[in-house]
Amino acid sequence: MKGKEIVVLDVRNISGVTDYMVVCSGTSNRHVKSLADNVWVEAKKQGYSPLGLEGQQSSDWILVDFGDVVAHVMLPEARQFYDLERLWQVPASHES
Repeated sequence: MKGKEIVVLDVRNISGVTDYMVVCSGTSNRHVKSLADNVWVEAKKQGYSPLGLEGQQSSDWILVDFGDVVAHVMLPEARQFYDLERLWQVPASHES
């Protein structure tokens, strides 16, 4: 089972909530839910304790929170609408 368009965002210098965000797309609500469930199960197998799972009711955007890493599993439409990659990009420095 594979997510589509997987991106890892390093937000250590711009977020006080987490260090990394992993964003990926699923092809359907069922696929998004299965991907998020799989992330949860595999993390536990590796000894990580997920802090929370949000969004399972709608299944268009499910967030799996590990503290230092937050995984966002989204339908392409939700991903395009919220555009987390643009929202959390490192701002360019401006010289005066």
